[in-house]
Amino acid sequence: MRTIIEPFRIKVVEPIRMTSREERAALIRQAGYNPFRLKAEHVLIDLLTDSGTGAMSTHQWAGVMEGDESYAGARSFFRFEEAVRGIFGHTHVIPTHQGRASERLLCRAVVKAGDVIPGNTHFDTTRANIEDTGAEARDMVIPEGLDPDLDHPFKGNIDLADLERCIAEVGRERVPFVLITVTNNSGGGQPVSMANLRGTRAICERFHIPLLLDAARFAENAFFIKLREPGYADKSPREIACEMFALSDGAVMSMKKDAFGNIGGVISLNSDEWAEKIRTALILTEGFITYGGLAGRDLEALAIGIEEILDEEYLKYRIASTAYVGNHLAQAGVPLLKPIGGHAVYINGRRFCDHLTDDKFPGWALSVALYEHVGVRACEIGNVMFGTQDRATGAWKWPALDLVRLAIPRRVYTQSHMDYVVEGITELYQHRREIRGLRFVHRPAVLPHFTATFELV
Repeated sequence: MRTIIEPFRIKVVEPIRMTSREERAALIRQAGYNPFRLKAEHVLIDLLTDSGTGAMSTHQWAGVMEGDESYAGARSFFRFEEAVRGIFGHTHVIPTHQGRASERLLCRAVVKAGDVIPGNTHFDTTRANIEDTGAEARDMVIPEGLDPDLDHPFKGNIDLADLERCIAEVGRERVPFVLITVTNNSGGGQPVSMANLRGTRAICERFHIPLLLDAARFAENAFFIKLREPGYADKSPREIACEMFALSDGAVMSMKKDAFGNIGGVISLNSDEWAEKIRTALILTEGFITYGGLAGRDLEALAIGIEEILDEEYLKYRIASTAYVGNHLAQAGVPLLKPIGGHAVYINGRRFCDHLTDDKFPGWALSVALYEHVGVRACEIGNVMFGTQDRATGAWKWPALDLVRLAIPRRVYTQSHMDYVVEGITELYQHRREIRGLRFVHRPAVLPHFTATFELV
């Protein structure tokens, strides 16, 4: 059978408010041409993020009712701890309210000014939390990962030679850990191979540096390894995930992605010293060590979700349904980052809007036009998110890729919703020369894409 069906039935529905193009043109203008500033009720199909936007299962909702809301030592924490440790395998399991809280607690505990954190590609909040300590987040994805047209199975891999040179150059004492993001979100949702993780582990062991995973989409990464890496076709996603984590010394995770959570995160570590520092800060800023800013019902839902995500039938559907969108867009000539990722399709903003120069933010302009044209909200991952300006000269440095991410929430939209998205983007591509560029009206110093405002040029 060629038809992809959702491996679930719909039990509760949420109405979508329909809007006209004229309404949307006014709404995006009022929002300062920033899709983040729109009201969700004014969005027809929301592909801004797959973080916290998924639909929970009947088992998760049943778990919500069983949540133990005791302040300390709640049984829901121990259920959560058992589920996480059963996959990650690390000694310490520390709940947090979301991924960036995990990043902040980790960085404040073990990173200091002048340090360097190598990784494949750090995502926005990860980079911001590292830089907030005065350290440097250094990206070193393989060269193939920077070529949007190249069809390479593991474009999320870190460049092992660059990693080794970096450690030798700055000195191991300035590298508290290496962080590999699986899958590599900023690089197009591309997976990291097991061979690359082994190579990274070998380098880290030689220099006595811990290897950590940013594990927000670990299950999707595991399934890509099953599909693409020799020797893994007969292994289950859970077996592959456990092997991935066994190569690491710890992990941070936003559980709003591959745990079907609407909120939640975790830090998983082997180091007693690091865990002690993090738990001390956790009590000061998040809550007691057995809830970490989460309700007991959230811990129950996450414990169930992290098991559900490893269901092979679900992952088969997830990867295939995302590829369905990407393949249909590619057939229509829309320039995409290849190959198609697991959680999202990434449009090449520079190629789509090749009439706009980098200083007019082609990817961001495309995201604005997409909302105005068909009411679809997407996220730019490019010039606005990662562009930097030299304070002395005013010159801009643009990232290697200027992408628009169509992040597909888990278990939320049907194939007909995705057909609407494909049709709308295809129509817009035929009129791409009409898309106008933008310039900043207000640009915050940190994570500007969340709240910046723009005007048309």
